[in-house]
Amino acid sequence: MAVNTTIEETQISDAQLLQRFLDGDSEAFSALVKRYQQNLYAFLSRFLGDAALAEDVFQETFLQVYQSAPMFDMTRTFRPWLFTVAANKARDALRSRKRRSAAPLDAVIGSMQDAKNTYASLIPSEIPSPDEISMNLETQQNVKIIIEQLPENYRLVLILSYFQEIPHKEIAEILDIPVGTVKSRLHGAVGLFAEKWKAFTAEDTGHRK
Repeated sequence: MAVNTTIEETQISDAQLLQRFLDGDSEAFSALVKRYQQNLYAFLSRFLGDAALAEDVFQETFLQVYQSAPMFDMTRTFRPWLFTVAANKARDALRSRKRRSAAPLDAVIGSMQDAKNTYASLIPSEIPSPDEISMNLETQQNVKIIIEQLPENYRLVLILSYFQEIPHKEIAEILDIPVGTVKSRLHGAVGLFAEKWKAFTAEDTGHRK
């Protein structure tokens, strides 16, 4: 029986879709891909800073999910597992790229949809909001440059929390670290980003004078 993706996207849980796939319904897996493709690609493109590499890792992630689905613990939540696979493959891709040559920062930071602003209260005024980033091309480019400069562990938690709006508990599961470590890394990431953003924008203003 084919899956009605309109219904799947609004009424059927991830676990139900995954179970349908395991029961032989290939369309159910397509519905899962469709459900997460925008958010997962946005995460990968921001973290990797390379659109082409993000596309490769996106495909590798869902291939791994496809192959490993029969071994997935159905008592777990699907999204943390998906992002765990994606984060691990993205880090592997970065290490592989560093061994070869650096790729250009050509990924586009997209807009957020249906996001609850659970992190806004922690963001210093120096950091542009996701809405501002999505509307301002120059801001997009500046944010990409600064995010690329952050240490990998800071970059991950900042993107997952601020841009993807994933709760701290889920980030802890994705990265296999305590919630307290998520919070401390996020605090450090926000502080470092704010410091770099302030210096970057001050330098840019000085050049325009």
